[in-house]
Amino acid sequence: MTRKFIATVAAAAICITAVGNAPARADEDVLRALAAIAGVAIVAKVINDRKDRKRDEAATRNSYKPVQRQAAPVYRLEPRPLPRRVERRLLPGDCLRSIPTRDRTYRIFGKRCLEKNYSYTKELPRSCKVKFKGPNGKRRGWDARCLRREGYQLARR
Repeated sequence: MTRKFIATVAAAAICITAVGNAPARADEDVLRALAAIAGVAIVAKVINDRKDRKRDEAATRNSYKPVQRQAAPVYRLEPRPLPRRVERRLLPGDCLRSIPTRDRTYRIFGKRCLEKNYSYTKELPRSCKVKFKGPNGKRRGWDARCLRREGYQLARR
């Protein structure tokens, strides 16, 4: 909701509370005031909805790209890429592994998988890097819990 609409509703509430203390003979004036306030609120809501609709149409128009085929153009929605600062903090979910050992179960992001699927591997914190011996030999990667503490998240793609 816009600030103007909220201000209108607040003004209406103040008017209604002030009218409640007026004598009973002013019933017609109260009804007129309430009708005027309701009219202003309805007009404000219509204007707000129209602005929202225009904004949605503009966003839709900018995000559709025509794909030429045989006869008529077909429109396909292509999402905008994430900003680099956000993309850097999202780790691919396919690289998360749970590896049981004698001591505990390690939840890590595998080194090779991240190098293939994540562009910012060299920027990951060194303090989160782990090496351990698993059931299939030595394993290397980054501890998932440590990375989460550092601000990294699992991408939901």
